[in-house]
Amino acid sequence: MKKVGIIMGSDSDLPILRKTMDTLHALDIPYECHIYSAHRTPVEARDFALNARKNGFGVLIAAAGMAAHLAGAIAANTTLPVIGIPCKGPCFDGMDALLATVMMPTGIPVATVAVNGGANAALLAAQIIAVSDEALAQRLDAKRAADAAKVLEKDAALQKELNA
Repeated sequence: MKKVGIIMGSDSDLPILRKTMDTLHALDIPYECHIYSAHRTPVEARDFALNARKNGFGVLIAAAGMAAHLAGAIAANTTLPVIGIPCKGPCFDGMDALLATVMMPTGIPVATVAVNGGANAALLAAQIIAVSDEALAQRLDAKRAADAAKVLEKDAALQKELNA
């Protein structure tokens, strides 16, 4: 199975990426996680992206706040799928990071999840890998069914409470 590469622009993004790592771990997907800044360590970020395919990665996830150039910088240096997680920052409630992540020029796509959407980034990465991994596709189907069952249990409890 291909690994997922997780890159964060700062250790302040770690709480968001813990959800990513927890989700990947629960689905038994291997990953590596690094801190590389598009602005402060551009050479290291570029080298990671340039070598990602030969190093066994199938999907890259990049999380950054504020200027949020990391996903685009990574995507500019690889043809692997890149998923951007815009992180909520101190200034514009995450809107700046969201816009920076989604506004990519033609030819350099970045898939983008919700602001602070660490779990969804992991699930999207899993779905990409599952295109060629039937066992992972089955684990995703089981997770989706379990998530639906939890919602229906909560609805049943609500109906019981309201109709008691």
